[in-house]
Amino acid sequence: MENLADYKEIVDVIKESGGDAFKHCYQCGLCDTVCPWNRVRSFSMRKIIREATFGMTQVEGDDIWRCTSCGNCPRQCPRGVKIIESGVSLRRIATEYGAFPTSVKPIRTISASLTGEGNPLNEKRDDRAKWAEGLSVKPFSEEMEILYFPGCYLSYDPRLKKVAVATASILKKAGVNFGILGNKENCCGESIRKTGDEELFKRLAKENIKTFIDSGVKRVLVSSPHCYHTFKNEYPEFMVNFEVVHIAQYLAELIDAERLELNKEYAKKVTYHDPCYLGRHNNIYDEPREALKKIPGLELNEMPEARENSLCCGGGGGRIWMETPKGERFSDLRLEQATGVGAEVLVTSCPYCITHFEESRLMLDEGEGNPADNGNKIEIKDITEIIHEAIS
Repeated sequence: MENLADYKEIVDVIKESGGDAFKHCYQCGLCDTVCPWNRVRSFSMRKIIREATFGMTQVEGDDIWRCTSCGNCPRQCPRGVKIIESGVSLRRIATEYGAFPTSVKPIRTISASLTGEGNPLNEKRDDRAKWAEGLSVKPFSEEMEILYFPGCYLSYDPRLKKVAVATASILKKAGVNFGILGNKENCCGESIRKTGDEELFKRLAKENIKTFIDSGVKRVLVSSPHCYHTFKNEYPEFMVNFEVVHIAQYLAELIDAERLELNKEYAKKVTYHDPCYLGRHNNIYDEPREALKKIPGLELNEMPEARENSLCCGGGGGRIWMETPKGERFSDLRLEQATGVGAEVLVTSCPYCITHFEESRLMLDEGEGNPADNGNKIEIKDITEIIHEAIS
């Protein structure tokens, strides 16, 4: 580890971040048995924890960057080891010393974009609300019912802008008095924090918190489970609390309150994918299913790995920005599971999941191991897009 902190310093920093987590691990290996990486390659989180305990972790290598923070291993750990926090601590050290392997180098560009423009996509801050042009969406004001916070990908990505448009259309149809922050909105900071850049996370969080307070925000509606998790569980570290609701929850709320009428048939076989940060991290499983089941004609089929056992798409833990070679993409496996239950549509409620599934779908459509060689092409949809079709 030439030119890096010595082993003792690394151990001290990790232990300071993870508390007594390391001494509790007794190497049972349950974390490895449930890690999705072991579906596609050999990988051991247990090995990383063991090496970190004794100060032998190679922070220049790829392994500490593989964790998607899917939440499966801490759920299984019988000793309560803070596995994700420990991995992030290692990444903080690597980030401090600039020890990035080739697959992780895009994070440098991402950090610069977040610092300069408040988003990871190298897009202009002033273009953040362009997705809403022509929709009569208003800037948020204090007397409004709710702030809609679409997040970075729904604001800029061409595919995901469709989700933001569908969401705004649903809210208007339901008579919700809502607004957006436009160019005052920053990235929530969740993913860059998981890559180890704690200082940049704090900067983004503080700017968002100031904007929320100055604007009189009390209730926040988000489309990304990563925004949901961060606003609900991490922003309170700054001594603030905002009521946060994910669109999957809010749709069920609007339907139950009879503010939305699902009056159009959607005669397709559908399967629902639980995003890690909505499901395992925040226990939101029922609401999206309840909303889908109320759509006329829709047939909901569950995949073998559903709810708390959902297979990660591969985009968490900052890996949405990292390179994953063919043959190692969890999203490929998930599409196989979806087609395996006869689904015509794979529905989810996370921009990272949609991004990964769309990439896998395109690859499979090109004939590289397509599990649906009979010509049936599976569609990838956000739950808001399905609801929008059912009320339009």
